[in-house]
Amino acid sequence: MRKLHSRVNTASAEFRRYHAHNTALVAEFRARQEASRHARPARDLERLEKQGKMRPRERIAKLLDPATPFLELSSLAANMEYGGESPGASSIVGIGIVSGREVIVRSDDPTVKGGAWYPLTMKKIVRALDIAMENRLPVIHLCDSAGGNLTLQSDLFPDKYVGGRIFRNQSILSKMGVKQLSLVFGHCTAGGAYIPGLSDYSVIVRGSGAVFLGGPPLVKAATGEIVTVEDLGGADMHTSVSGTCDYPASTEDEAILIGREIVAQWDRPQKWPAQWQEPEPPAYDPTEIYGIIPDNIKTQFDMREVIARMVDGSRFHEYQPGYGTTLVCGYAHIWGYKVGIIANNGVLFNDSSLKGAHFIELCNQNNTPLLFLQNITGYMIGQEYERRGITKDGAKMIMAQSCSHVPKFTVMVNGSFGAGNYGMCGRAFDGRFLFAWPNHQIGVMGGEQAANTLVEVKLNQMRRVGLPVDQDEIDRLWQTTHAAYQEQLTAWYSTSQMWDDGILDPVDTRNALGIAIAASLNAPLGPPGYGVFRF
Repeated sequence: MRKLHSRVNTASAEFRRYHAHNTALVAEFRARQEASRHARPARDLERLEKQGKMRPRERIAKLLDPATPFLELSSLAANMEYGGESPGASSIVGIGIVSGREVIVRSDDPTVKGGAWYPLTMKKIVRALDIAMENRLPVIHLCDSAGGNLTLQSDLFPDKYVGGRIFRNQSILSKMGVKQLSLVFGHCTAGGAYIPGLSDYSVIVRGSGAVFLGGPPLVKAATGEIVTVEDLGGADMHTSVSGTCDYPASTEDEAILIGREIVAQWDRPQKWPAQWQEPEPPAYDPTEIYGIIPDNIKTQFDMREVIARMVDGSRFHEYQPGYGTTLVCGYAHIWGYKVGIIANNGVLFNDSSLKGAHFIELCNQNNTPLLFLQNITGYMIGQEYERRGITKDGAKMIMAQSCSHVPKFTVMVNGSFGAGNYGMCGRAFDGRFLFAWPNHQIGVMGGEQAANTLVEVKLNQMRRVGLPVDQDEIDRLWQTTHAAYQEQLTAWYSTSQMWDDGILDPVDTRNALGIAIAASLNAPLGPPGYGVFRF
């Protein structure tokens, strides 16, 4: 493959302006992430200390193999919900190495409301188990939760993708032969009791760990029975009487040691043979990405410059470079793994849509994982393009990527608007992982376009019924719509809602993708095949 030739002038005023803008965004991201991970009321930390418990991140650090990476997912989930009282959605999820095996680690966070589950906590757990199923990754649950937040019960219990889905996913994982281990450090109450109950292996800490469908207060209220925590669901009872748990541990350190010994007995999955070569760093400095991404979401830039700072040796074999030029397609390597890259360089026209669909087919034919780099305003609209069949051609691209049998990965590099999000493997299209950068914006359309559209609809409505135009009402509608869109378009909002698997510092993207691609190879490729393409 040829090395990409960069045309970026790193000494220009524009580069320096963009660099300052993006480094400020990354600094804000780091500050938000640091607060989400570590800022807790002193009383909550003191409570853990009195109980003789480690903090959740200490547990994870001791569980993981020394000097191995941990790719944390959705670290800012729920950062704009519940008045900020559920940092990280009260849980920690990530991919790490335990006893030489790639695993998903899922930990309750007892420093937040005793580890109580909020609706987005459940969404985060469900997503973690989805990732485990899609990539055949064993799961280690670090259990320490007071159960569901009962004040939000209508959002926790009845729907498909909340509480019950956790236990459904656990059952399916077991059916698939994907192993699960629960380390019970604290209480597993109500539905949470089924996490160790549905795990293949479980370890429970004597004195602090407990598993029960209803705790002592509920048992007393419901039946009149008075019983202690230990007699109802403690370590000795569950490991010698009920058989709900397998191993008792005297301390958290011992529980983690036993857990690591259990994982060491697991077989190692056979990865499918993706094309791989010795990795090498990019030829261009990845920190230069800060000076490439504009400070205005509407300003165009060449995605090849981003690719050059992300892939091995900055080498890229571009497919059809002279055709459909608003979509860049080609082959590269990331940490040695061959990938097919599809990157936006403008709005998707008929030719770029067809080019994308065909390239996706080629990658599937060659068993090459797909990486989508999104910066898309959508598919081109207007009479001329509809007559050419833009809807039909866009549908071809959506069909091709929806039916792909190779692993798909998406990075939200800049904007993601309209149906372009769909063709470029947005959240709804089952990519293995989807990451975002701090500058990212996402929406059906931009704030100005949405406000202008609603104003036009309102004006037409007034004219149709013969009402005079109320300019004050029109102005209020524009301002209200624009303000709401501007908040909801941000990366902070989208990651809070878990529309992605987490925000990344652009410089860390290559490493995150390397871990994600390696993890994806544990799952066998599905059968090739497509639906009906409209010609």
